[in-house]
Amino acid sequence: MKDKTLIVGPAWVGDMVMAQALFRTIKSRYPNTLIDVLAPEWSRPLTDRMPEINTSIVLPLKHGELGLATRYKIGKSLIGQYQRCFVLPNSFKSALIPFWANIPTRIGWRGEWRYSLLNKMRILNKRLYPLMVQRYIALAYEVFESLPQKLLKPKLVANQENLQNALTRYQLSLEKPILILCPGAEFGPSKRWPTEYYAEVANHFISNGYQIWIIGSSKERDIAQHIQSLTEQQSIDLTGKTTLADAIDLMSQATLVVTNDSGLMHIAAALQRCVIAVYGSTDPGFTPPLSQRAVILREKLSCSPCFKRECPLKHHDCMKKLSAQKVILAAEKLVRA
Repeated sequence: MKDKTLIVGPAWVGDMVMAQALFRTIKSRYPNTLIDVLAPEWSRPLTDRMPEINTSIVLPLKHGELGLATRYKIGKSLIGQYQRCFVLPNSFKSALIPFWANIPTRIGWRGEWRYSLLNKMRILNKRLYPLMVQRYIALAYEVFESLPQKLLKPKLVANQENLQNALTRYQLSLEKPILILCPGAEFGPSKRWPTEYYAEVANHFISNGYQIWIIGSSKERDIAQHIQSLTEQQSIDLTGKTTLADAIDLMSQATLVVTNDSGLMHIAAALQRCVIAVYGSTDPGFTPPLSQRAVILREKLSCSPCFKRECPLKHHDCMKKLSAQKVILAAEKLVRA
């Protein structure tokens, strides 16, 4: 029987990207294992660009949905197929399918009411593992083992055929260097650097021969249109137009990416692009971009990080005080390096 490992994957883009560090670590420790990921359908473009993944199993449930009957059916269909399972979310429901699948080794951190569901439950020491990526990777090691000093990092591989199709579909050219702006953040307004600052960065790089692509969901359409107006329509608005697969593959061609703390930030880092990551309400000490080609910029204010969706003090100084000029200088230095 083939050695197979099941991963119950996370439900957010950035978390799924960071989880690839675990997938790579599992492959290094179990070279002959086949890794399958159980995750929502939206995540398939990501897992398809992770060479370590054998196949993706779609979890046909909405975020937060219990769906006991569906989970039971999937669990029973997987009986006898896997030697071990890593459960990355901390919820009770995320551990049900491996339990019903009777997977011999079920590994995960202690979470809500799942003592009977996991048989290799780990108790988290947050001081020992301050980074989320460390918490993922640690699951691949025994409790008594220390993590290596040099951790494996996410490394996405773009689909070249889809890239060419996307370039044609959106009428894009690779003749000029590309600055990609990611001005959105699903978490909320507190994570968003001011639109005017993005436009100032864009205008600087336009004057230096760059083309500007704006990538994000349809929720960022108004932001993108504002940037377009401030750049005299010299930027290309792709918000709400690209699929996740297209966004990943197009981003692989970027010379530089300027982004808020978001899922797209983690994708850009995993593609080894030059990344300027702007932080305000969140903490780069927990979920930083995992790349040596990423530079984190933030203003160390007494009120930051607050981890709120909107600024509780109503001034948003953690973002407003981080000037466009500071980002431009850091970006130019990074690209030169």
